[in-house]
Amino acid sequence: MTPAVALAALRAAEAEDGAPDLAARRAALERLRAAVLRRAEDAVAAADADFGGRAAEDTLLADVLVVAEAARYAARHLRRWAKPQRVSVPLPFLPARAWVEYVPKGVVGVMAPWNYPLQLALVPALEAVAAGNRVCLKPSEATPRVAALLGEIVAEAWGPRMGLVVQGGVEVARDFATQPWDHLVFTGGTETGRRVMAAAAANLTPLTLELGGKCPSLVLPGADLREAARAILAAKAVNAGQTCIAPDTVLLVGHRAADFHAACRATGIGAAETSVINPAQGARLERIAGGTETETLGEGTTPLRLAPAQGALAAEEIFGPVLAVEECADLPAALRWIAARPHPLAIALFGATRAEEEAVAAGTKSGALVVGRAMEHAAMPGLPFGGVGASGFGRRGGEAGFREFSNPRARVRHGRVALARLLDPPRGDFARKLARRLVGLKP
Repeated sequence: MTPAVALAALRAAEAEDGAPDLAARRAALERLRAAVLRRAEDAVAAADADFGGRAAEDTLLADVLVVAEAARYAARHLRRWAKPQRVSVPLPFLPARAWVEYVPKGVVGVMAPWNYPLQLALVPALEAVAAGNRVCLKPSEATPRVAALLGEIVAEAWGPRMGLVVQGGVEVARDFATQPWDHLVFTGGTETGRRVMAAAAANLTPLTLELGGKCPSLVLPGADLREAARAILAAKAVNAGQTCIAPDTVLLVGHRAADFHAACRATGIGAAETSVINPAQGARLERIAGGTETETLGEGTTPLRLAPAQGALAAEEIFGPVLAVEECADLPAALRWIAARPHPLAIALFGATRAEEEAVAAGTKSGALVVGRAMEHAAMPGLPFGGVGASGFGRRGGEAGFREFSNPRARVRHGRVALARLLDPPRGDFARKLARRLVGLKP
């Protein structure tokens, strides 16, 4: 099935059936949750085969459970999110009544990446369904087994009149981006995001872009170095660092790199249990880290490595099991390091006083600012998730996702009389004098 055929089929279903009501949406969310949990073992096996080795826990927790919890959360809060919101009416228009209602956009396209192939396809999709839309998914060709499983889950939970999955490679992805979706979601690299945005511009398709960037972890003077190292490495080891919000560079303020390396060794976290997805990604990592002296922390197929933040490691998103380390003279120097690069998806702080936390909040722009851990905020369904500038725009997650995929339509119901009608044409001297008086001019 081509993207155009899928879009046409979903538009036909929309025309015939209309938007699903709240009860139908909640039922669709519950069916998706049940289907994902029921196919959990299949998801583990499919991801393991696609990655050439992926930890079962990475799939169960970061893909299956995150999707299930997002569906449960949306179903629980949907009625409140969808409730029309009353708006105050200025005195001259009374007794009019005004409110905002949240209307489905129509058919939403979702272009998902390979790193969390279930989560990053189904979480935006279920939020679009919660908002009353139909969805079409384009999974990554790098994870074909999970893509096939996605097709089965969507068919089981939603059926072809609510959700479809389009399979294919780069050419299909390009075609997908050019279709006149009512909203398009893309998760992936920044450069590809620019191409998707250019393709969508021809149709003025509204976009949600979740892109990449260099997510820094600031280890401040008050930090316990071993605790900070454990939290950073624990996040880096998930999915072998192939996470858009994984710690990318550690900025040490008041600590020496040698001491941080020693703290990392003492944690006992030395390797990821998931492989780098394919040889092309492995070659990219070697190019980025090539020529840089690295320290290998563990053994196995995917050891974690530490390296100075220099050359390509200081400029490009790492997106793998290499952690760059940079000493900073003080907090202002760390903030300058961040400001010299595109805004990140997330910043993690360790050992920050409240004043330091507020200084970072005031001195940076990012999708998230987290204290004491890294990455875990992405599993909190009530938080908005997204980037700033080169790390993307738009938000998904809970109520933010519902709003993202809704059209906030203004509704007004006028009364039979209103003071404002004194200014209706044809206008006499009274109306002209009143208009001047209202803006502070002499009659």
